[in-house]
Amino acid sequence: MPTQRLRLLSANIQAGSSTRRYSDYATRSWSHVLPAGRKRDALDTIAKLAGEHDIVGLQESDPGSWRSGFTNQTHYLAERGGFDYWSHQPNRRVGSVASSANGLLSKLEPVEVADHPLPGRISGRGVLLAKFGEGDDGLTIAVAHLSLGAQSRRSQLSFIAELLQDHRHAVLMGDFNCVADRPEMDILYRNTDLQPPSCAVHTFPSWKPQRAIDHILATAPLRCQDMRAVPAAFSDHLALSVDLEVPDIALSR
Repeated sequence: MPTQRLRLLSANIQAGSSTRRYSDYATRSWSHVLPAGRKRDALDTIAKLAGEHDIVGLQESDPGSWRSGFTNQTHYLAERGGFDYWSHQPNRRVGSVASSANGLLSKLEPVEVADHPLPGRISGRGVLLAKFGEGDDGLTIAVAHLSLGAQSRRSQLSFIAELLQDHRHAVLMGDFNCVADRPEMDILYRNTDLQPPSCAVHTFPSWKPQRAIDHILATAPLRCQDMRAVPAAFSDHLALSVDLEVPDIALSR
């Protein structure tokens, strides 16, 4: 079957803030709420990385609050990275001081984009879905940022599994806040055709990666190759990049 190769990137960009050691969470906490520091430099670095890919899923992208200088960071990255299509899903807002969103950057035109709030003990999480290609064989890309707590993750993964259970060509990417063999992850593997990663790629913390908690999962008809972790500027997460072999039928219009 003829295929096309797409390069995908998933990146928790921490709203352009800088964290290079655990102590920074305390000593540099101001950078998460103030429009200061080197956020614009960080975004330019991330845009350069993103521009080497066809589809990018973002987590913790500020949709335009005080801390980002009222810059929609997903839109900014789309313009700087050379993406014609972008979408974002604002999730958590702290007044006008700080806000967070899932984002999608694409060089391919999606036929449909939808966002869904995720269940959980604390509201403010979501999954962003984009579909490329027509019909049941179209490619679906989902971007999510899951909760820290296992109970909330379980309900969120159940919700996502229901969304993706009938999608033959699907990718779920994002910050899962857990490793791929956690018990709650079995919900995805049992109820969808999403496959566990073939190897653990450590992404957190970025300065000394010890945990594989960022994932790009694909259904069986899709082939993931050359999955690797790459720096996302000054974020506390490394980004995850992969080459994806996609059947032509999944992208046909």
